[in-house]
Amino acid sequence: MTKAMNWDMESVFPGGSHSEVLQARIKELDHLIDELLIQISEWDPSKDYPDYLNFASFLDKREMISNGLSEARTFSRGLFSSNTSDTQAAKVVNQLSTVSSQLSEVETLFMKKLKTIPSTEWDQLISKAPFQKSSFSLQEKRKKGQKLLSEDEEKVIQKLSLDGLNGFGNMYQTIVNSVSVPFLINDELTYLSAGQAANKLKGLKDPSIRARLLSDWENAWKEKAPLFSDTLNHLAGFRLQTYDLRGEKDFLNPPLEYNRMTEETLNTMWDTITKNKPKIVEFLNRKAALMGKEKLNWADVNAPISVGDFEPKTYSFDEAETFITTHFGSFSQEMQQMAQKAFDEDWIEAEDKDGKRPGAYCSNLPESKQSRVFMTFSGSASNVSTLAHELGHAYHSHVMSDLPALNRSYAMNVAETASTFAEMLISDATVSAAESKEEKIVLLDSKISRAAIMFMNIHSRFLFEKRFYEARQSGLVSDKELSSIMEDAQKEAFLDSLETYHPTFWASKLHFYITGISFYNFPYTFGFLFSLGIYSKAKEEGKSFADDYRDLLRDTASMTTEDLAAKHLGVDLKQPDFWQSAINEILSDVDDYLDLTEDKI
Repeated sequence: MTKAMNWDMESVFPGGSHSEVLQARIKELDHLIDELLIQISEWDPSKDYPDYLNFASFLDKREMISNGLSEARTFSRGLFSSNTSDTQAAKVVNQLSTVSSQLSEVETLFMKKLKTIPSTEWDQLISKAPFQKSSFSLQEKRKKGQKLLSEDEEKVIQKLSLDGLNGFGNMYQTIVNSVSVPFLINDELTYLSAGQAANKLKGLKDPSIRARLLSDWENAWKEKAPLFSDTLNHLAGFRLQTYDLRGEKDFLNPPLEYNRMTEETLNTMWDTITKNKPKIVEFLNRKAALMGKEKLNWADVNAPISVGDFEPKTYSFDEAETFITTHFGSFSQEMQQMAQKAFDEDWIEAEDKDGKRPGAYCSNLPESKQSRVFMTFSGSASNVSTLAHELGHAYHSHVMSDLPALNRSYAMNVAETASTFAEMLISDATVSAAESKEEKIVLLDSKISRAAIMFMNIHSRFLFEKRFYEARQSGLVSDKELSSIMEDAQKEAFLDSLETYHPTFWASKLHFYITGISFYNFPYTFGFLFSLGIYSKAKEEGKSFADDYRDLLRDTASMTTEDLAAKHLGVDLKQPDFWQSAINEILSDVDDYLDLTEDKI
């Protein structure tokens, strides 16, 4: 039977974007947030001692609101993602954003109240049954509260950030919308938006056309570089000033604390990667030779290759379902059952149709105990891997569904653990199932190219951002200086192995302008390698590792990353051994790739 390729949203809130049930729920949540603010404002920890019944009541209501907002956001965001012309859905997304923002005042008061509890009484509180299971998260909140300024001062920062930090983040998108990139093909000149040009760079098979577009792409960003420079400087300046007011002297501390890891672990990861980069350069040089070039340019690294007369295998959605559930089942029956449930109960929006936003994601429905997966499925092996990746996220939510909300808030660096693990199961399976040498080469190329991005491209982003913030502490950094810092970082990260680079990448990459957190880069590489290390262990131990893997995922928001690895994997992330075992998975693929392509150059 042919499976439906559209998700079921009607069972979440009936009536689509005009759902009266949804509006009633949003109104209820808005009222509950008002009540919650009063409750935390009036809470006196000393009077709640020793049973802390009022605090337990606060946490229960906070969790109910958190779950309700997540349910409504997944629904409304999903409707808009699948139909970007649904203006009512866009309004609801904005409405929920406004309602959610009101929780920030509650959270600030929550953390500051925890700070006032004396140490002895605090130790008693987190040892009690209602709070013990969330003791790590509560300790974390208390520690953050100790860094906050007074309530009034934090309110001022919050209000100023609307037109300051967030304002510059919004300004970035406004400038991006004005970027226009010329594209000449078959003697026909058209102009592409930034998004269209980025997609072309990823998908163009002709290296000469891709090189010309890369040059025009670079010039388009260079033309508006002074505007992007002002935006980035002021965004970073606002952030640094806020850090200074809170007594935070090291700009790397906040993102490290958010990701629950130490700088020593981060440095060990990058050092181990760097020692193994020469092998990745061998891959890049071989890929260049297959393209008829001496060296790759910036856009070639992640571009597809053509080998002989090979035509990529295509999958029907039903075939993708069978392939994914079968190979999930080769590792974990629970993973297989959850994935089958996702297909059977229509959790997945996969139809290739007009009006959908690009990309893919998985979003949780904590009240329904389900997830929703968004993507566009056109039948490629890459689509099958993407679908598996998003179902991996769904499995992560599935195994944590019975935990308190405080224990489900995992950081970005471990957020990709289950998804990358699931993707690796399927990627390896597609390589093993390749019906020809050429097909295997193409699949391996895609797999290793992704690793090259993680090891080199993202390393260059980290190096750039660190050097930029160091320079910004002394004053404004000009657009020419930014481009110089960026190109130097790219050459260092790629061992100067490319023909051309992308100096204005600091302008074209959204991640440098995200207002929520800085250094939106190293967590990607960490998550990729952390998952590969887990995958390596799973291959050694087989199905017997499935329960250990499940337990690890359940703990991803309940301890530091170092403690998570020590408890469930028996490894020290501050030592290179674990990172090397993960990298070896890629090096093995590189060896296979070099052997398979020896007679193709």
